[in-house]
Amino acid sequence: MSVGDNSGGQVSGGLRTDPKSFIVRGISMLGQLAIPIAIASFTIFNDGDLGDLAIFFLPIVLAIIAANFIITYLQWARLTYSVGTADIRVDSGVLSRSARSVPFERIQDVSLEHKLIPRLFSLVAVKFETGAGGGEDLSLSYLSNEEGERLRQVVRERREGEALEAGAGADSPQPAVAEEDARTLFAMDPRRLLIFGTFEFSLAVFAVLAGLFQYVDTFAGVSLWDPDLWTEWLGAGGSTVAAMGGMAQVLGVTAGLVAILVVGSATGLVRTFLRDWDFLLERTARGFRRRRGLLTKTDVVMPIHRVQGITIGTRLIRYRFGWHSLRFISLAQDAGAASHVVAPFAQLDEIAPIVEEAGFALPAGDTDWHRASEKYRTDSMIMDAAIFVLPAMISGPIVAYNAPEWAWLVVTILLVLAAVSAAAALYAWQFKRHALDARQIMSRSGLLSPQTQISTRLKLHSIEIAQGPIARKRGYATLHLGLAGGVFQIPGVPIDRARAVRREAMTTIAATDFSQLEHA
Repeated sequence: MSVGDNSGGQVSGGLRTDPKSFIVRGISMLGQLAIPIAIASFTIFNDGDLGDLAIFFLPIVLAIIAANFIITYLQWARLTYSVGTADIRVDSGVLSRSARSVPFERIQDVSLEHKLIPRLFSLVAVKFETGAGGGEDLSLSYLSNEEGERLRQVVRERREGEALEAGAGADSPQPAVAEEDARTLFAMDPRRLLIFGTFEFSLAVFAVLAGLFQYVDTFAGVSLWDPDLWTEWLGAGGSTVAAMGGMAQVLGVTAGLVAILVVGSATGLVRTFLRDWDFLLERTARGFRRRRGLLTKTDVVMPIHRVQGITIGTRLIRYRFGWHSLRFISLAQDAGAASHVVAPFAQLDEIAPIVEEAGFALPAGDTDWHRASEKYRTDSMIMDAAIFVLPAMISGPIVAYNAPEWAWLVVTILLVLAAVSAAAALYAWQFKRHALDARQIMSRSGLLSPQTQISTRLKLHSIEIAQGPIARKRGYATLHLGLAGGVFQIPGVPIDRARAVRREAMTTIAATDFSQLEHA
């Protein structure tokens, strides 16, 4: 890699990504055309007119493929990157050129992504997380594995203000980065993934099938979206379903529910194995290093000082078996999410060492927890119930005049839902708590799937006390804690308690000279 200097802080002349990049991009774009080409080919072949297939359709497909590779080649040829002393710059564009420069100090994280097709060509995508979100992060697709790892190392050194090895010329090759000494903090073997996958029930496959159903009329000549078709299949009049009898219909419904359960469980297992295969979290000299993935492998390094907070979560069923997840909150994003998953399926005794390595501590047994205001509890009950009570009150007089009998059932259901919502709000209030100790501020909430969020006082950027009209009248507030890369708020805090929390936290922040900290 060229890392020479000039007046603009950039190397003279940019570097291109790996030449095999445009081949990978071309193959990826062909994948998007696979289904339309297959459907069109089947339609023409089914009509029996093979002449049209050879004379018209195949030349069009070949022209599209050729244009596809030409465009991807031009995009590759016109994309260059260069590394300077203060930033990294990427120039791109075929007809209209654009240049983007990102200072090293703005780069929160550098991750490597190994997707299936690039992996076949020993290529990797290098992503520079800036914390901007909204698709504003910088990426280079694709570099060789060695070049990607070396570029990540160079960016780390420049970002942290470390000097590059003396005597390296502008065009002299840098030695490959040595593997860092690492200590394993958490890993998941296939058995753990299997247990994890059983809790990841998903019906995403049915959404995919629903999208494919629109092509059924092309292949089978049956329009599944035609109401008359379903009326004919399910109606009385001698239809197959109606003729099966009551017991057979019950068995059919049961079989359908079992099929949904099996498909949902299988989908969850597949997604879990694809996403978290070979999951490994290590503690290195640079921070936390996380690797995972079967088809798409990701390699992310998170410096410890950039971890702003932690979130420990769980779900309804897995909570009963003691399984939790641990996420780090930081400015960098993890596949679009605002936090990095570092232990997706673990027991608390496995999470505790990771939390300690990150500079945090789990709540102690004698933690002084404070519940939300009782007035906030009452107001929440009323507002939750009002969602169902108001429609019942509006529809009640209408139902009283010549309405069918089933309409009263709707009103009754609304009132029952209102009572259930009020009871749930009352019960959930007992689990909405917060605490403040000498170093940390903690919040815990959740009725069926509790969640705990923790941040150190020093990493809070601001503390805001917010009150709406009702909260002002009733004497409680919501604490909004400014946390880089995440959202941390504590609702329903009594106003006196909210002011005391802000005062104590601000005292800690004000007593620290952040300019003297090596990593603030």
